[in-house]
Amino acid sequence: MIRPGLTLTLWVAIALLVVLNDAVGDTWIAATLSVRAVEWYKVLVPLPYVVLMAFIHARHTVGPRWFEAALLAALLWPVSTVFVDFLYVRLTYGEDPASFLDRFAFWWGAPYPLLILVLFAAPLLAGITMVRR
Repeated sequence: MIRPGLTLTLWVAIALLVVLNDAVGDTWIAATLSVRAVEWYKVLVPLPYVVLMAFIHARHTVGPRWFEAALLAALLWPVSTVFVDFLYVRLTYGEDPASFLDRFAFWWGAPYPLLILVLFAAPLLAGITMVRR
């Protein structure tokens, strides 16, 4: 069963965690670690939370249309989280879009694409896990 309200609620929880984690990483953690370590912190800390939200979503959307529900979350969560994260850095630090897009430069070791990949894959993999169980 597709539950858009549940998908939206879980996304708000994810977006809030990502923004708060970015704020902590930019203020307290940045003073003690290197820039690369802070970027990894900002990506690795939300990952277990994203997986947990994906399993909560999968548990509540099990049924004949589980794939549509998982696909809805898999398509909405990454795009909207990137948008909220962009708004955070734009409003807080006044960064331009080009410097925000530098976060996606995986060829120099930027970890941000890992978060986007997990936001996309977690709802689908959690749905598959719940269906096969």
